[in-house]
Amino acid sequence: MNFNINTKERSTQIELMDDFSVEGNLLRESLDSLANINKWLGGNFVTLNGLKKVLKKHDKSKPITMLDMGCGNGDMLREVAKFGKKTGYNFNLIGIDANQYTIDYAAELSVNYPEISYLKQDVFSDEFQNLHYDLVLATLFLHHFNEDDIVKLLAPILKKARLGIVVNDLNRSKIAYYLFSFLCLFIKNKMTKEDGLISILKAFKKEDLERITQKLHAKSTIQWKWAFRYQWIIQK
Repeated sequence: MNFNINTKERSTQIELMDDFSVEGNLLRESLDSLANINKWLGGNFVTLNGLKKVLKKHDKSKPITMLDMGCGNGDMLREVAKFGKKTGYNFNLIGIDANQYTIDYAAELSVNYPEISYLKQDVFSDEFQNLHYDLVLATLFLHHFNEDDIVKLLAPILKKARLGIVVNDLNRSKIAYYLFSFLCLFIKNKMTKEDGLISILKAFKKEDLERITQKLHAKSTIQWKWAFRYQWIIQK
């Protein structure tokens, strides 16, 4: 275990999953492993809780188109779909990922959810900018980008997303790093272990999110949640 880590600034290290050409069993197992860890550590709750806050006063008779950026194996969208059915919302859910193998796997796992569809797209592409939606989710996604790119990505989204953006991402913390290092003793997948530790070092402190909000000229609520997550709700 590395006891000399520095969490003062965000790391610029590249994660294995940032290579969009990765596919096969390694990627499939990594996607499933990340989904399970997110579930075990309460990550799904952070996103769903934020979604409930945004939709609190929404008329359930009106359909809602929702994007999930960096959707992975689609686990979060399936949870959102279950929530929508349970509470009477009419959701049109679209998962976005730049890896075709990931998209195909997510679609395979979501065959029983007709409200979910998937698109292989780069979130910085013109194709993505032409999409129409009411709400955008970003779960463990934004830490993959530097601050300038985050602002570049979110600024046009805020102009289009009628209900705003719900972000669930990691808190950059030495304690979080050490706890995940311990958890790695029980994780078999190499990509999950290596990327998980890098993700924590690329993650955010509250002041990072506050600064990005100011650059976006937006309003937001930022709340720390277990396990070392921030629920960041951005609205116009």
